[in-house]
Amino acid sequence: MRNAVNDGVWSGSWVAERLGVELVGDDGLRDLLGLALRRNPKRAHLLVSNVLGKHVPQSPAVVYGHGHRLGRRVRELLGEAEAAAAVVLGYAETATGLGHAVADGLGAAPYLHSTRRPVAGVARAGGFEESHSHATSHLLLPEDPGLLGGDGPLVLVDDEFSTGNTVLNTIRELHERYPRKRYVVVALVDMRSPEDADRMERFATGIGARVDLIAAASGTVRLPEGVLDKGQRLVAEHDQRHGSPEPSYGRVTRVDLHWPTGLPDGGRHGFTPAHRARLETALPEMVARIGGALPPDARRVLVLGFEELMYAPLRLARELEQVTDVEVRFSTTTRSPVLALDDPGYAIRTRLVFPAHDDPADGPGDRYAYNVAGGGFDAVVAVVDSVADTPALHASDGLLARLAAHTAHVLLAVVPSYVPHAFERPVMLPEPLRGPAFSSYAPEEVGWLLQDLSDVTLEAPTEEREEAIQSGGAHYAESLPVEYQPSEQYQQLFHAALDVSAARIAQAVGVVTEAVIAERSPRPVLVSLARAGTPVGILMRRWARFRHGLDLPHYAVSIVRGRGIDANALRWLAAHHDPRDVVFVDGWTGKGAITRELAQAIEEFEAKEGITGFDAEIAVLADPGSCVRTYGTREDFLIPSACLNSTVSGLISRTVLRADLVGPDDFHGAKFYRELAGADVSVAFLDAVSARFPEVADTVDTAVKELMAEDRDPTWAGWRAVERISEEYGIHDVNLVKPGVGETTRVLLRRVPWKILARAGAGADLDHVRMLAEQRGVPVEEVGELPYTCVGLIHPKYTRGATGADGRAVNV
Repeated sequence: MRNAVNDGVWSGSWVAERLGVELVGDDGLRDLLGLALRRNPKRAHLLVSNVLGKHVPQSPAVVYGHGHRLGRRVRELLGEAEAAAAVVLGYAETATGLGHAVADGLGAAPYLHSTRRPVAGVARAGGFEESHSHATSHLLLPEDPGLLGGDGPLVLVDDEFSTGNTVLNTIRELHERYPRKRYVVVALVDMRSPEDADRMERFATGIGARVDLIAAASGTVRLPEGVLDKGQRLVAEHDQRHGSPEPSYGRVTRVDLHWPTGLPDGGRHGFTPAHRARLETALPEMVARIGGALPPDARRVLVLGFEELMYAPLRLARELEQVTDVEVRFSTTTRSPVLALDDPGYAIRTRLVFPAHDDPADGPGDRYAYNVAGGGFDAVVAVVDSVADTPALHASDGLLARLAAHTAHVLLAVVPSYVPHAFERPVMLPEPLRGPAFSSYAPEEVGWLLQDLSDVTLEAPTEEREEAIQSGGAHYAESLPVEYQPSEQYQQLFHAALDVSAARIAQAVGVVTEAVIAERSPRPVLVSLARAGTPVGILMRRWARFRHGLDLPHYAVSIVRGRGIDANALRWLAAHHDPRDVVFVDGWTGKGAITRELAQAIEEFEAKEGITGFDAEIAVLADPGSCVRTYGTREDFLIPSACLNSTVSGLISRTVLRADLVGPDDFHGAKFYRELAGADVSVAFLDAVSARFPEVADTVDTAVKELMAEDRDPTWAGWRAVERISEEYGIHDVNLVKPGVGETTRVLLRRVPWKILARAGAGADLDHVRMLAEQRGVPVEEVGELPYTCVGLIHPKYTRGATGADGRAVNV
């Protein structure tokens, strides 16, 4: 048996002849369906779909294509407006992948499928019964309780409609909780009788809603009298119960997919269009890992999913089919007990039987893989979720052993079981990212407590981004500005500024590092606020090594104005270091927004987690806003690292915090711009400054003594100046006022600037600001009384309450 679908022989003829069953309907119906016998006292026959990817291995393009085309038909039926408001609901277990493909075809529709796997702590949003099934209870467990609560159309997807009872039960249950005006019922085949169809119409009238139906084909099954008894006798006559497991000869190899962190494995708790976009981005790399693990001579490969886990393996199989010359087939394991019979006129030719391996709520039992044995597969890629990666899976009578008895190569790919974030916290957080895999800094210079989002498109044009931020439609940390590419003239200005200010920066680095070691900890753990603080953290680490022979740990973390510091990064730090040794490092202060943000975030973290000892005071290179006690200088001068973006910060982007990319148990994200390596001056900047350490050593000693004798209590003079400027210029929003050379530079590089206020006689420190302002057509207005060298004003074009207008809150 190589194929269950045989040319010239209908795979339902054996059952039709012996039971007297007739399958009548549309042309092509027999191409879609075969027949088999159930081992089920409630129904004798089973309609076996040739295109569903459940019982019959099929080309993944065929399986996905049928669902996707049905989704397009739904979109045409609804029209663009209603389609945009639709939610798709699929049925476990057979239609979980089909429903997902329908949602893809429909467009931007969120997807949910029913499940027979309860999840502790996740509240039910509904449930219903499937009367003819061997396992009846369907649960609805969306992570977002409001997913089913909208008034847009609900699209219900099943593989077949035999009576329509399951659909009616679902709509009845949901309509009581979440009434709506329209439902669309979708299936591969509609096999209802005319009486069943009339019943659905009467039901729709009774609830006052419109119910449409779309199917790839329709027909009916005509059953003779006594078919159930006759079917049970046939099963008893031909059923050969499984005995001892067959000896394995194949090799089992585990493949690490590097499944994206926080991406749901399917629609059990909901799957959004944003999730779909992440999956699309990750598929090529995951499939490359599978392809690299396949034997080089493999010509025919089966990707085998696991019960409700159909969509993820289907998409992996489809991608594998598209990028290789291998003949790929797709099917999944199932709970459904069906008679296997090796006859060309019968749909289920072979059966592998193995124990359930996901600790099911309804207790242990047999599970099945049909038409795999004898399929001529050179390799089988078994895809399961992590809940199902148990000793039972690997046992001598388990699925892997049963597969290895029929193919030389078995690959196991485990997808992390997604549990809503409110109910799960990973036992261990990942280790820090390091160069050269992430950033152009040497691995010992900094460990990034971030997740790598380099493969996700996050950049948006500056004007679009500003409008979204100020209108409240988006938070600034949900996207990235397009990286500014400096002109040759501007790069020359950067190098000139570095030559002039390297010694001045080196002295400030020395002063702040000595203050930290003297007052905070003799062996501090430096934690820079990514990304502007990171070059400063590296320089402080270099100074400690240069002057004291200390090899200080240094990490970079994300902090987002309005949303706080990355709590998972704090958990990681507390697990690996004494929080009392942690010193947070930033480049400079403006009006002190980040200082206030950190203090509040640490207070909330300690109250929630019960982890204490973190000191919220930031150590900065320059404190022109008089916001902190630990600083290298309070002068507002040009720090060359403020002139550029990622190309002076290890090629790392600003940090990103977006709900569909970063879950509550994930580190915040960032991108590594490898493609900008040719313009990278990150290490050159560090080397230029640290080369001046010997010449400023004596001056640092004197400056530290003077610093210790001064009154360093913050005056918050910068904050008061910002409030005054905000009112004087009619902005009425301090978030749109960016004081200091560094912050003004950021306004010009990545926001929509309105005007620049420059202190009269500021001189060469503002050469680069004037150049950028000229390039962007922004006026520079000289002001006599200004506590800063300059102030950048963001265009107050959209709203007064601009969400996240503080471009520095992620510390770029």
